[in-house]
Amino acid sequence: MEMNIAGKRVLITGGSKGIGLACAAAFAAEGCDLVLASRDASALERAAEGIRARHNVNIAIHAGDLGDAGAREALAATHPEIDVLVNNAGAIPGGTLADIDLARWQEAWALKVFGYIHLCRLYLPRMEAKGDGTIVNIIGMAGRAPRADYICGASGNAALIAFTAALGGKSTDKGVRVVGIAPGATMTDRIITLSRSRAKTKFGDENRWEEMLAGLPLGRAGKPEEIADLAVFCASPRGGYLSGTTIDVDAGAQFRG
Repeated sequence: MEMNIAGKRVLITGGSKGIGLACAAAFAAEGCDLVLASRDASALERAAEGIRARHNVNIAIHAGDLGDAGAREALAATHPEIDVLVNNAGAIPGGTLADIDLARWQEAWALKVFGYIHLCRLYLPRMEAKGDGTIVNIIGMAGRAPRADYICGASGNAALIAFTAALGGKSTDKGVRVVGIAPGATMTDRIITLSRSRAKTKFGDENRWEEMLAGLPLGRAGKPEEIADLAVFCASPRGGYLSGTTIDVDAGAQFRG
């Protein structure tokens, strides 16, 4: 299926690994130029080199701590003109309310929750001014199916689902779409970290993390590439009537009881 987005400029936060890197590869395969942003300059350069070896697209990298408002403003100043924003950076810890102190809540939400909101504030007016653009927020299934042992992430994700709905419900008046994607368990370094945290809470032994992934639908976790392909569809004219909604990608896990 032709996505008709070749030549678009796509900014992906958290673009050096996991779902962000998969998104970068998927957009590049469609002929999009990229801006990849994360904390780690060397990881970004490795990611960019790997994509350049396979696809003839322009790739810029921007290293900075996107949990900091100044770093987000610097990113928007350095790369002011983009067509698609993929908000993906985030590392909210697992744990119960008693496990996570207030400072850690604030640190985690500074990157994922307020980071997404701030980047939307920075880029949405520019998209509205030209009457075109798409924002794709990679959120997470915990916002739909909250758990006590992931309370910080569940609360943040729920907020972003509501934010996406509120923003995307109005942004279409000026030609801009805002869409969310809520991945379930996806096989990245992140799911291993969270599974270790849950295994420590449940069993007192983080090395039993694989047991936390037992019983998943279809007998496996999702693939980053599956999320990336959906992100490309949502950002493309093929998904041109999507806005305000957050699409669940968990193979029905939330309905299994």
